[in-house]
Amino acid sequence: MAPFSPTIAAIRYGYGLAPDQILSRNRDDLLVQLVDAPLKESFFPIGGAFDARQRADDLAKGFEALKIAKKDAENDRAARQQLQRKAEQSFQRDSLARVLQATFSPYGFHERLAAFWFDHFSVNAHKSFPMRVITPLYEVEAIRPHLAGSFRDLLQAAVLHPAMLIYLDQAQSTGPQSAAAQNRKKGLNENLGRELIELHTMGAGSGYTQADVRSAALVLTGMTVDDHYEMLFRPRMAEPGEIKVLGVKYGGNPRSADDCLVMLDDLASRTETAQHICRKLVTHFISDDPPPDVVTAMVQEWKASDGHLAKVYAAMLDHPRAWQEPGAKMKLPFDYVVSGLRAFGITRKNWRERMSPDGDDSYTPFDTPTAAAAQQALKSSGEEMAPAMPGDAGQMAMDKPAASMKAVMPSDPAQLPKPKASLARTLTVAALRRMGQPVWQPPSPAGFEEGVASWLSPSQMSERILWARKAAGTLGKDMEPKKLLEVSLAEQARDDTIRVVGQAPNRVSGLTLALSSPEFNRR
Repeated sequence: MAPFSPTIAAIRYGYGLAPDQILSRNRDDLLVQLVDAPLKESFFPIGGAFDARQRADDLAKGFEALKIAKKDAENDRAARQQLQRKAEQSFQRDSLARVLQATFSPYGFHERLAAFWFDHFSVNAHKSFPMRVITPLYEVEAIRPHLAGSFRDLLQAAVLHPAMLIYLDQAQSTGPQSAAAQNRKKGLNENLGRELIELHTMGAGSGYTQADVRSAALVLTGMTVDDHYEMLFRPRMAEPGEIKVLGVKYGGNPRSADDCLVMLDDLASRTETAQHICRKLVTHFISDDPPPDVVTAMVQEWKASDGHLAKVYAAMLDHPRAWQEPGAKMKLPFDYVVSGLRAFGITRKNWRERMSPDGDDSYTPFDTPTAAAAQQALKSSGEEMAPAMPGDAGQMAMDKPAASMKAVMPSDPAQLPKPKASLARTLTVAALRRMGQPVWQPPSPAGFEEGVASWLSPSQMSERILWARKAAGTLGKDMEPKKLLEVSLAEQARDDTIRVVGQAPNRVSGLTLALSSPEFNRR
C-alpha cells in the first residue's frame, strides 16, 4: 500500500505548497477541511452574499426602470451603459477575489472541490450582464455549502439556482400545453433537461434516450426566474399532466415544484449517476485514465452512504492508487497560476504590497474600482444589450475581439482615461484569459477539458513561460531559484531539474525555469 505523502496531499489534492505551510499528516487532515473551511467567510463576492444580492437587486431595478421610463434613445443608451458598467465592475472585482480566495486559503482540498463542482455544474458569467453579479453568488450559495453533504442536495441547489436557470435558458422554457403557451411566443427549451441527464447526473452513453431528455425538460417547465433574479415556480408555464422520464411518472394536474424535486432526487439516486460522478472525481484528482478499482470503491461507498460526498471522497483518499504516480495530471491554468502565487509566498497580509506596490490595481478587491478601470473593463468585455429579463434578447457571447469594439467605444482615445497597468490583474485574471481558462467563463456547459492534451500545446506552454518570467521578475526578488524548488516541489523536484535551475545565468531565469519545469506543471 502506497504511504500517505504530505507533498502529494498539497499538490495533487490542493493548490500546491507555500512557505511555512502546515502540511497534512494523514488523509483525515484533508477531510477535516470540509468541516473547517465553511466556517470561514469567502473573500468573494465582495462584501459577502448579502451585498452581492443587493447588487443584483439594484441591477434588476435599474433595467426595470429603463423599461418603464420614456426616454430618448441617447439617454436610454447612456443609462443602460451605466448599469452594465456597474455589473462589469462587480464581476471584475469578484473575479480577482476568486483567484485570491484559492491563493490565500489554507484549505486546498476544499478549494479544489469547489472548483471541481463549479466546473461540473458549469455556468458562464458572460451569458448576460445580470450573470456578472449572479455567478459569484451561484458558487457561494449553491456549490460551496453543499460540496461535502448529500449529492442530492448539491444537485437541487445547483440545477435550480437562478444562474443555472438563466444560463441554460430554462427561465423562458414553457410547456407546449401549458396555460402560458397560448400567450407566449417561446416554447419548450430542452437545454437544462439535456445537460441535467447528460452532464450533471447519468452521463453520456448511460442508456437514456432523446425522449427522456424531452420529458425531463417538460418536468422542469415552470422553474423560472423572477424580475429580481430569484428562482420561483410558475404553474402557468408548467406542462400539465403526467410525464414519464426513464420509466418513472411525474406530475399530474395540477403540476407543482415538487415534481421537479422528485425527479432530481431519482436521478441523484441512480447507479449511472454514481458511476459518472465518481469517474469524474478520479479523473480530476488522480489520472486522465481513471483506475477502475478506485472508481469501484467510490461507487460502493456512494451506494452505502446514499451519495454522501464526504464519504465518497474518503473512499478515494483511502485507496492506495490515490498516492501513487505523482505527476500523472496536468495542472489547469487556474491551478498553475494559484500554485505559482502560493510558491512565492503570496498571502492576504502581503499581497497588496507585493502585487500592487504603487496602489495601481484598478480592481483591488475590497476597494472601490475607479471610473477608468470600469471603462476599460467594459471595453474589454463588450457592452451591448443587457437584458431586462433573464434569458431575453440581451444575451452576451464570449468576449468580442478587440477590433469589433471600435464600433462600441468612443473613437477618440482621449475621451477615456488610460488606467495604469495592474500587476495583480496581469498575474491573475488577465493571465487566465490568455491561458484559456478565464474565471467563471467555461466554454460550454461541459466545463473545461481535463486531459493533458488540452493544456500541453505550444501556445499554452508559451503563455505559462511568459507568466513565469513576469512573476519571477516581480514577485521573486528575494527568492533564490533552488529555494523556490524546495518550497514548491519538496522531494518531487528531480535531480536534473535542480541541476538545470542551478545553472541558470541569473535569478529571474532560474525562477522561470523552476516554474516551467514538468514537475511544477503537473500534479
